[in-house]
Amino acid sequence: MLNVAANHPNASTVGLVLPPAADAGGSRLLVGATYTGYGSAFFPRNRSLEDHRFENTPEIAIRSLDARGDLAKLFTFDLNPSDDNILKIKQGAKEQHKLGFVRAFLHPPDPPPGAPSYAYLALNSEARAGDKESQARSLLARICLPRGAGGDAKKLTESYIQLGLQCAGGAGRGDLYSRLVSVFPARELLFAVFERPQGASAARAAPAALCAFRFADVQAAIRAARTACFVEPAPDVVAVLDSVVQGTGPACERKRNIQLQPEQLDCGAAHLQHPLSILQPLKATPVFRAPGLSSVAVASVSNYTVVFLGTVSGRLLKINLNESMQVVSRRVVTVAYGEPVHHVMQFDPADPGYLYLMTSHQMARVKVAACAVHATCGDCVGAADAYCGWCALETRCTLQQDCANSSQQHFWTSASEGPGRCPTMTVLPAEIDVRQEYPGMILQISGSLPSLSDMEMTCDYGNNIRTVARVPGPAFGHQIAYCNLLPKHQFPPFPPHQDHVTVEMFVRVNGRNIVGANFTIYDCSRIGQVYPHTAPGCWALCLDSGARGQSPQDCPQILPLSLAPMPTAGSQTIPVHLANAAFFQSAALECSFGQEEIFEAVWVNESTVHCNQVVPCSHLHDIPSPSRDLDTIHTLHAVSHPFAAAHDPEEPVEVYNCAMGSLDCSQCLGREDLGHLCVWSDGCRFRGPLQPLPGTCPAPEIRAIEPLSGPLDGGTLLTIRGRNLGRRLSDVVYGVWIGSVACEPLADRYTVSEEIVCATGPAAGAFSDVVTVNASKEGKSRERFSYVMPLVYSLEPAMGPKAGGTRITIHGSDLHVGSELQDLLNDTEPCTELVRTDTSIACTVPGGTLPAPVPVCVRFERRGCVRSNLTFWYMWNPVITAISPRRSPVSGGRTITVAGERFHMVQNVSMAVHHIGRQPTLCKVLNSTLITCPSPGALSNASAPVDFFINGRAYADELAVAEELLDPEEAQRGSRFRLDYLPDPQFSTAKREKWIKHHPGEPLTLVIHKEQDSLGLESHEYRVKIGQVACDIQIVSERVIHCSVNESLGTAEGQLPITIQVGNFNQTIATLQLGGSETAIIVSIVICSVLLLLSVVALFVFCTKSRRAERYWQKTLLQMEEMESQIREEIRKGFAELQTDMTDLTKELNRSQGIPFLEYKHFVTRTFFPKCSSLYEERYILPSQTLNSQGSSPVQETHPLLGEWKIPESCRPNMEEGISLFSSLLNNKHFLIVFVHALEQQKDFAVRDRCSLASLLTIALHSKLEYYTSIMKELLVDLIDASAAKNPKLMLRRTESVVEKMLTNWMSICMYSCLRETVGEPFFLLLCAIKQQINKGSIDAITGKARYTLNEEWLLRENIEAKPRNLNVSFQGCGMDSLSVRAMDTDTLTQVKEKILEAFCKNVPYSQWPRAEDVDLEWFASSTQSYILRDLDDTSVVEDGRKKLNTLAHYKIPEGASLAMSLTDKKDNTLGRVKDLDTEKYFHLVLPTDELAEPKKSHRQSHRKKVLPEIYLTRLLSTKGTLQKFLDDLFKAILSIREDKPPLAVKYFFDFLEEQAEKRGISDPDTLHIWKTNSLPLRFWVNILKNPQFVFDIDKTDHIDACLSVIAQAFIDACSISDLQLGKDSPTNKLLYAKEIPEYRKIVQRYYKQIHDMTPLSEQEMNAHLAEESRKYQNEFNTNVAMAEIYKYAKRYRPQIMTALEANPTARRTQLQHKFEQVVALMEDNIYECYSEA
Repeated sequence: MLNVAANHPNASTVGLVLPPAADAGGSRLLVGATYTGYGSAFFPRNRSLEDHRFENTPEIAIRSLDARGDLAKLFTFDLNPSDDNILKIKQGAKEQHKLGFVRAFLHPPDPPPGAPSYAYLALNSEARAGDKESQARSLLARICLPRGAGGDAKKLTESYIQLGLQCAGGAGRGDLYSRLVSVFPARELLFAVFERPQGASAARAAPAALCAFRFADVQAAIRAARTACFVEPAPDVVAVLDSVVQGTGPACERKRNIQLQPEQLDCGAAHLQHPLSILQPLKATPVFRAPGLSSVAVASVSNYTVVFLGTVSGRLLKINLNESMQVVSRRVVTVAYGEPVHHVMQFDPADPGYLYLMTSHQMARVKVAACAVHATCGDCVGAADAYCGWCALETRCTLQQDCANSSQQHFWTSASEGPGRCPTMTVLPAEIDVRQEYPGMILQISGSLPSLSDMEMTCDYGNNIRTVARVPGPAFGHQIAYCNLLPKHQFPPFPPHQDHVTVEMFVRVNGRNIVGANFTIYDCSRIGQVYPHTAPGCWALCLDSGARGQSPQDCPQILPLSLAPMPTAGSQTIPVHLANAAFFQSAALECSFGQEEIFEAVWVNESTVHCNQVVPCSHLHDIPSPSRDLDTIHTLHAVSHPFAAAHDPEEPVEVYNCAMGSLDCSQCLGREDLGHLCVWSDGCRFRGPLQPLPGTCPAPEIRAIEPLSGPLDGGTLLTIRGRNLGRRLSDVVYGVWIGSVACEPLADRYTVSEEIVCATGPAAGAFSDVVTVNASKEGKSRERFSYVMPLVYSLEPAMGPKAGGTRITIHGSDLHVGSELQDLLNDTEPCTELVRTDTSIACTVPGGTLPAPVPVCVRFERRGCVRSNLTFWYMWNPVITAISPRRSPVSGGRTITVAGERFHMVQNVSMAVHHIGRQPTLCKVLNSTLITCPSPGALSNASAPVDFFINGRAYADELAVAEELLDPEEAQRGSRFRLDYLPDPQFSTAKREKWIKHHPGEPLTLVIHKEQDSLGLESHEYRVKIGQVACDIQIVSERVIHCSVNESLGTAEGQLPITIQVGNFNQTIATLQLGGSETAIIVSIVICSVLLLLSVVALFVFCTKSRRAERYWQKTLLQMEEMESQIREEIRKGFAELQTDMTDLTKELNRSQGIPFLEYKHFVTRTFFPKCSSLYEERYILPSQTLNSQGSSPVQETHPLLGEWKIPESCRPNMEEGISLFSSLLNNKHFLIVFVHALEQQKDFAVRDRCSLASLLTIALHSKLEYYTSIMKELLVDLIDASAAKNPKLMLRRTESVVEKMLTNWMSICMYSCLRETVGEPFFLLLCAIKQQINKGSIDAITGKARYTLNEEWLLRENIEAKPRNLNVSFQGCGMDSLSVRAMDTDTLTQVKEKILEAFCKNVPYSQWPRAEDVDLEWFASSTQSYILRDLDDTSVVEDGRKKLNTLAHYKIPEGASLAMSLTDKKDNTLGRVKDLDTEKYFHLVLPTDELAEPKKSHRQSHRKKVLPEIYLTRLLSTKGTLQKFLDDLFKAILSIREDKPPLAVKYFFDFLEEQAEKRGISDPDTLHIWKTNSLPLRFWVNILKNPQFVFDIDKTDHIDACLSVIAQAFIDACSISDLQLGKDSPTNKLLYAKEIPEYRKIVQRYYKQIHDMTPLSEQEMNAHLAEESRKYQNEFNTNVAMAEIYKYAKRYRPQIMTALEANPTARRTQLQHKFEQVVALMEDNIYECYSEA
């Protein structure tokens, strides 16, 4: 056994298929495998050798893939000796040189002829530090391959050389990425991912980097190394790998007088030392860094290098590098979250637009770019995705191969061209005046677009408005197009209050808008309404009165106003200064101040207007505010002139009211600074210009100060509230003191008279004093302000996660002082959500950057930190590794266990569910590794991601955070964990009752039924309560919960709800009704006592009488047990015997001529004319001939349709001509349909006549089945129309019309082949099995009742003991040896004869058997004595006046007796058929009085064991069980589809029914099911099941007919869709198979489904099939006879037929009535005479 791959999950194996060598015909496999030190199943671990298996398995080998006809040679080493193509490390050095292989690859992959190609192996070496061979851990090894077909094959070790790869930044060894993870060869570069190992315990992903190495540098290093080894030895450059078994020596040595050829420098030689290791690694700096990189794949696209990087978290990063290897864009795609991406990724060789990658559990095919997310050219090209570009004529962002004509210039704009190459357009002119005419528009199109000169172009203005556009000639880059301007009547409407509208126009090419631009349409007649919002072009037509200018400044306008505040009292004249208004100086004007305030305007000169008698907002008198802004003049209207000069007010006019808003003197007089003329005199009032100036105000009144203390350093913002605290800031700026310490007021916080906010100054020591305010007069506070020294003592907790959110508490004294407090971490980051008291400060820590200690500073009033040595340690964040369970009911509340690390730092945690979750839930921290969370409720049943919030911060994997930082715009926030929400569980009591009665004091145990669910709930998750009392859960299974209550339940309420709870879900399943009161209990005791006394008396009487009944019961019980044992034994023996007999029968059938099928013509006549077949047999069958020497005689034709048309020769010509003409009429569809309908309308046309006509038509048209089918379909359509109007489910239920019988006949013809080839054998075997089983027991020859049967009416309800007798019988004249025939000793002699005939004639059809009355049976009692055995003779016994038929037991014929049977010349017909004997004179086994008059039975029969007759009904089950297998085989044969011969007719007709139902809107599936059942199973198969003589040449006895009726009823029930309502009074023929009916129904439904799923048949295919059926059985029937019989009906109803033909337009048009008259004329003169002669 060859071992190729490594045998440990942590080891590695790489392989590479090499091209065939020069001397080999097949490919080869380069394999690198890690040495593991573990044994295998083939080579167990050996104590003497670490790995016996690997002792002979090399680390690197080239193996054969050509088995050369011998699989043992597969994977063998390619050359001989094998050492030539292997590299194996010496056994002693394996531990020091473990090789971990990363990838094997060819480079270049497809070299030109004669060029070298190399195989590379990327690997990691576990060499110890200081080893001279290789100090680098990441290695790249190269092996030379033969050049071309004539190249020499070298030993693997001759060309083997390895060099180190080093990926490091500029920060020294700490920035070294030492382990190689993945490589990918590009054209000239080798891209490699390295990682910096973190150790096994690290929770974070390892730092990783991407580096690129040039293959040219690898080639140069290899050549330099071989030169340094052989030409100018340099021990510090290269060394020989002496740890390899195939090596040549320990050191390099100079080769004298040798000149190395280029091939030797590249690949070495046999005489040079090998293999080699280059000591100096090849170095590169990281191109890209990210944690957790695991794989790389690279593609060169459009001057970009696209790098795909897989990660350990299941993400795929895509970065685009420019020519300088700088990252220009990046994207993140999640492939399989949490599953590492395998280190080998490969582009799809068939479609490079896809990348194959693997994760732990799946393989994915990922599209390299999602270009469709970019909707515009700017977004597409600006994304800098090398794969994506703008397809100009398709206006979408695509891959280049997805854009039509992308290989041609300007059709596809790549990302390297930049957004500046996106198509743009400029419209000239850009502004359109509605009053001017424009010949067209010039479009300047620039950007990357193909030439538009030969393309279909239009200008699209939206709303399906387009005009013709054209480009005069081919051009690129900058193209000029001409476009017709849209007509004026299609100009868009102007928006309200706007004199212009912007129109968006696109150039439309080949049905797509490829580039667009805007232009403006303006109307200067709207300028007076909308100024100043005026289109720039309107300044040229500013006024239609003549003023023209080139800018807004040239138009009439109001110059800015500057007005002093205005009191509300009185009126005032306001001057308004104008510019550019001289031309309309004479116009009458009005002043508008907005709010419908309009006043008269008077011209002063050409630039000034006075607004007279302006009353500034008289309504301001009623508003409670001291002042309000009044807009300056809005517009100056020229009355009856289309002009308005307007001005946007920048500085409104202030209107004030002294009486409003001034509550004290300081507030009133302080309004002077605002320009308000107010005076304090019993309130604030308006001061006129001539009134004296105001005086002083009262002293300040201080009502409150806040805060009441502050630090000694000062800076506290002290708020002073009161009245008369100064009229202005200058009054108090130096007048606020705390004792002797000044407090400096803040200007921006000062409120006149009411509030002063000042900053306290520093104090030398702690003290307390009042606050004074001096504003010309001095006021003091009642409260005192204190200076104190706050102190800080400790901090808890002292550590927390670096994500922040930890709530810390700082303890100290006097920490409540001052107005502002800050807690700073690391002197910069504030602690938020501060809450402080006198002795503590609580706050929330911000996030940190790195795990480290940081100082904590407590700072008051933004001064220095309070002296302390507080330090807070930032630690690594908590990590969540798993949650369980992952399923929750939709109501939530299930306990979810969260596992992870470092939970000891978690103060609070909550759980939330995305999208469908309700309120988040609070969790509980159990210990440092476990948290429990109640699952949140959900809005719906679905799977949703879960978020955790730890210490108020959203939890995220650090690796996920790092990857999101790579591309924050692209990364989507997602959760690693998900919860599957399932429906709430459902419960009920065991019997689903809603009320449960319980008596107090009794133990209570509840059995609760649980519906099936997938939640996987544990027993501790259920809570059951009865009222407020818990029910102890004892047993929990998947479907049942048991709980019990040990304490007593209170009876105060009387009713207690039974509630079960799972999480948040509560369900009340029932109500417990407690027992009654004490009075009820006493009454119950009294009643029970009386009943007990009565019971004792009754018991005494009962015991006296039961003694006699007990003895009788014991006797009956013994009889029943004996009967039950007998039934079991009968079933077992009967089934075994029947199987043996049926096996012999099957073998006999195979050896003989087989199943006695009737010929097709006899099958048809018996099926078509079931009522007439016996009559025809009696009229036309010839007397049975005796058996010839071969034991057979010819079968005679039994039906006139099968013989000649017997008419006198004198009548034949006219008759044949008439029948021929009548045949042509019947082949006319219109005539035949009218003919049938006319006959069916006649009341005396009975059902039997209809069936006879249908069968005769079938025979007459048998040679044209396709025509017959079309007629049948048309008649069926008429029948469906009639049924659909009444009750469609009743259609085809009975055979009451011609077409229904035609359908029966059509099914019989089409299903005959299926019947003969598929169903015939299991049906015949079932018949034989029934007969065999019946013959196992006694059969009463007169009543026909038997011990074994399926029909209750034919059950022999007597325990007749019958013993088998094996008789040796010879049949004289049969030409056969004697046979052993099995009979019962209770058989009559006729029954024995029939069994003997069956044994001798089993290979002969039944119609050729002799009858029992035609043979004699002789018993040779001895060599000299013989007896003729008969049913009745002189020895017959008489009982109760009736003569008993003789049996074998009567004659005392022993076992093995010899009998002889011979044909008799004189038939004994004195008795006739036994079953027709008079029961008053004869009997066989049972006297008729046995079942009717039990008391009348004779004394001789009194000794018989008699029990209830119904006990023998179990024999029905015995017979059923014995026959079950044969019945199942039959039903499966009927309801199955053979692939080689599908039922085409059934499919065709079922499709016809479905089509008719669909046309009439009948969508009820039950109706269709009934139609199908009535047309095939009940119409054909039930008929066959009840009448096997239609199919086989057999004898169907009355008893077999009774059994078949039970089987047919089971088949009918199986095809029905109505539920069987069965009970104890139901007939046994329905009860017998009630258990099997559901399974049979499934088979029926599956059969209908298979028919429905078959490929539909066309009319041509069905007609071809019908034509083939007609051809197979042509000339089987005499159609002239059928025509003559049909003519009899035509003759009988001639007037009615003529009337119908004349009423039918088509018949009248084709003169069918005249043709019918010709038939009658030819036939009616001779038909009666001819038939009478015949």
